[in-house]
Amino acid sequence: MTDRNPPTTVPRTIGRILFALLFIAAGIYHFQETIGFAAMLPDFVPLRKWIIWISGVAEWILAILLFVPPIRKKMGIIISIFLIAVFPANIYSAIMNIPMPGQHYTSPIYLWLRLLVQPLFIWWIMWATSVPKDKR
Repeated sequence: MTDRNPPTTVPRTIGRILFALLFIAAGIYHFQETIGFAAMLPDFVPLRKWIIWISGVAEWILAILLFVPPIRKKMGIIISIFLIAVFPANIYSAIMNIPMPGQHYTSPIYLWLRLLVQPLFIWWIMWATSVPKDKR
């Protein structure tokens, strides 16, 4: 056991794989529904389409880097920071009743409930990238 290959478990590995697939799909969706994602940003934000495209590419890169063992734990922290950084767009979307990308209408209840998913994603990635207590 070295820092170059920190210990993990099968459930955590499965968790990382599923999270990476989610991030890759989200990155693709940023390119398919650029206008819908850009609408989630206030009008005063410049270069909204570029921000959406860059964040989509960032999701792909972050997903791939989850599988580099020496930086696995750091990637969990970086992805958590990324999720916190994009959270204001979800808040803005809920307040302004902006539909989910690709939809003409999204129930306001769903927009507000979606805010609860972000902390779950943060917990998920921190758990999946951490060293199990029995292997420390």
